[in-house]
Amino acid sequence: MQGRLNLNPLSHIDPIGFVLLLFVGFGWGRPVAINPRNFSRKYSQEAGEAIVAAAGPIMNFLLAIVLMLIYCALFKFGTSFVVGTIGGIITLMLQYAIIMNLGLGIFNLIPLPPLDGSKVLRNFLPYNAKQWLYEHEQIFYIVFLIIWVTGISGYIISPILNFTYSGLIKIGAAIFGLAI
Repeated sequence: MQGRLNLNPLSHIDPIGFVLLLFVGFGWGRPVAINPRNFSRKYSQEAGEAIVAAAGPIMNFLLAIVLMLIYCALFKFGTSFVVGTIGGIITLMLQYAIIMNLGLGIFNLIPLPPLDGSKVLRNFLPYNAKQWLYEHEQIFYIVFLIIWVTGISGYIISPILNFTYSGLIKIGAAIFGLAI
């Protein structure tokens, strides 16, 4: 209905979010509208919303795992390729893609609106805490902006990202029998 079931990036760009991304380094895409009444009755509407919110970060983590397996497989089976110029560029791109996906997954799980982590967390809160969160949601938007603009988010994400990345690479090395 919104004409966005396609791979054209232009239909997913929010004009204001895109301009801010270019000039400020922070932006967003057009949000995807969901109708919780379309969820199966197997789960509550709130649980369905939490599952939808968790889908993005989970996909980031799964993509990081697949890219890590490709990265380690290149070192195991394509050693002569990896030491070449093109192979070095490809392995560097794989490293950046792994780090980017892990970073996006971790970032989106921060439990502050408008991030997905707040929607996932909301599903596990008792009723009174959910109500309090709904009533103070605007304050959390401001807290989120302060954390992002001041760079505090880097202090939150970086240690988790470094730990996750090194652990993922160690797992990949163990799977392929590499000495890292």
